[in-house]
Amino acid sequence: MKEKLLSLLGIATRAGKTAMGFDAAADVMKKGRAFLLVLANDLSERTERTIRQTAEQTQTPVVPSGFDMDSLGRAVGRKKTGIIAISDSGFAQTIRAICTENSQEECI
Repeated sequence: MKEKLLSLLGIATRAGKTAMGFDAAADVMKKGRAFLLVLANDLSERTERTIRQTAEQTQTPVVPSGFDMDSLGRAVGRKKTGIIAISDSGFAQTIRAICTENSQEECI
């Protein structure tokens, strides 16, 4: 399960369908191009609260990944990243399906 999600995030990134980091993700959401927001489990409380507010305003679904920033970063070819916006509906649907397979809140 874990490898499947990380692999899919890597593929989406190579396809150019992700925006990583707070500013990039917020920008994509505000432009109405984000279909899903994936969050690391070790984001600061303030950052998570602020990005969730933006997601709520733009009606972007949010999925806690169950991974830390290091793991998400490695999956997408960075040192660290805590926020990944998915800008493709197909990738977003697949990621949500993976996350809900076990009827859990997190993708673990």
